[in-house]
Amino acid sequence: MTVSNEVSALERLMTDGVLAAACPSRVVLDHVTSKWGVLLLVALSERTMRWGELRRIVEGISEKMLAQTLRTLEADGIVHREVTASIPPRVDYSLTERGSELVARLLPLMEWIMDNAEEIVAG
Repeated sequence: MTVSNEVSALERLMTDGVLAAACPSRVVLDHVTSKWGVLLLVALSERTMRWGELRRIVEGISEKMLAQTLRTLEADGIVHREVTASIPPRVDYSLTERGSELVARLLPLMEWIMDNAEEIVAG
């Protein structure tokens, strides 16, 4: 019999036997797993993009939600925003190292969702 000294994700999330409301993971989950957050991260998974490209690729996102979500992900250190001084100014968005680590874990979930979405939605 092998005994593991590793602590499970559930054990790491629990405080005194509960998934505590004050756990900082809830803030990160809210930012990363929002509909727009996930879609923007997936869109940035393969290359750097400009704001307009992201707006076209993530169909249905409003300018307000795009700006808000990108600001949040940038503040979290997941997305990098680079401004090039030109006329007009050029702004590029890319994943940080932390963002790339996150997306590496997120893409398998998205693959599962794509494989099962039609059946789940059909009920």
